[in-house]
Parts: sequence; structure tokens; C-alpha cells
Amino acid sequence: MAVKIRLKRMGKIRAPFYRVVVMDSRTKRDGRAIEEIGKYHPTEQPSLIDIDIERAHYWLGQGAQPTEAVAALIKIVDEGKLQTKEPKTPKKDLYEAAIAAAGGKNDSGTEGSTPRKKAAKKAEPKAEAKADDKAGDKADEKAEAAADESAKAEA
Repeated sequence: MAVKIRLKRMGKIRAPFYRVVVMDSRTKRDGRAIEEIGKYHPTEQPSLIDIDIERAHYWLGQGAQPTEAVAALIKIVDEGKLQTKEPKTPKKDLYEAAIAAAGGKNDSGTEGSTPRKKAAKKAEPKAEAKADDKAGDKADEKAEAAADESAKAEA
């Protein structure tokens, strides 16, 4: 049985990714594999190459023939020339750095950057004060009227 190490295509029409598989040379491209030993995503920047190198060497020792593409991928992984992605920085850190660069202060999200209107709150205490004044005036008028009536009654 002639065994090959080759790529099995997966993914969408214009977004391919591949699995590095060991399969019989007579099976279909996307057919049943003996073993999956890795994956390859060429559309990512830099390309993601993840191959179990021990299993690849085992199958090469058993007489499996790699395709040209797989041989190139194994060579990259063996030599350690594999480029890795830098981890993404969280958006919150980027936001805080931009605020610091702009020279503004950050209240850590307790208040928005737009100032709030406080006119509505100021109007309410005035209305309450006017209501208290009116109530006080009415009480004063009643007290004066009662005093006038008691004075007239005595006279």
C-alpha cells in the first residue's frame, strides 16, 4: 500500500484551509484519512502551520511519501523558521492609551465623554422652594386673618 502525506482541503470556496493527513495514494483528495497530523491555514497572516512533527517523522520512517507542499511545510516546521502572530492587545488598553496620548482624563467608564445636562435638576429645587414660599405665605395670611378676627372680636 503506497501511503502519502498530503493536504486535505476544507473550508469555503475562497477561504480554504488544509489538514495535513496520512492517506493511501489512491484515495480521493478529501477522502478518508489514516491519520490527521496537522493543519495549515494559508489565508491567515502569517500563515498558521501546526504539524505534529513526531508523527510526521514516524510516517516518513514507515515509507510515506510527502507531496511537495507538505515537504515544504515540514521543512519550515523542522528548521524553526515558523513565524507566529503577535497576540492582540485588548481594545480597552488601546482606548486608554489613546486617552493618555490625547491628554484627557479617563474616569474608567463611570461617566461618558459627553457632559450631562444638569438644568433639569436645578429647576426642581426652585419649584419646591416656590411651593414652600407659597405655602408659607398662605399660612401667614391665615394667621394674620385669625389675629384680625380675634382683635375685632375683643373690641
